Amino acid sequence: MTDQTIILKSVITCPRCGHTETEMMPTDSCQWFYECRSCKSVLKPKEGDCCVFCSYATVPCPPIQTGNSCCG
Repeated sequence: MTDQTIILKSVITCPRCGHTETEMMPTDSCQWFYECRSCKSVLKPKEGDCCVFCSYATVPCPPIQTGNSCCG
C-alpha cells in the first residue's frame, strides 16, 4: 500500500464574477456553502457534487481525493 499525498489547498472560482481565492479545505467535514469574497454570492454544490470544492475548485475535497465518499 502506498501513501497518498492529500492536497489541502484549492483555488475556488466564483461562477458569478470569476473571482478566485486559494482556500484551505476542511479534512473532517464537507463545505456546503462558500461566500465569494468579491461579489458576496453564496455558492452551493452543483447537483451530484458533495461540496463546493468538488464543484468550483481546482482540487476536490480530501475524502474524494482518497477515493472515499464525502460526508458519508
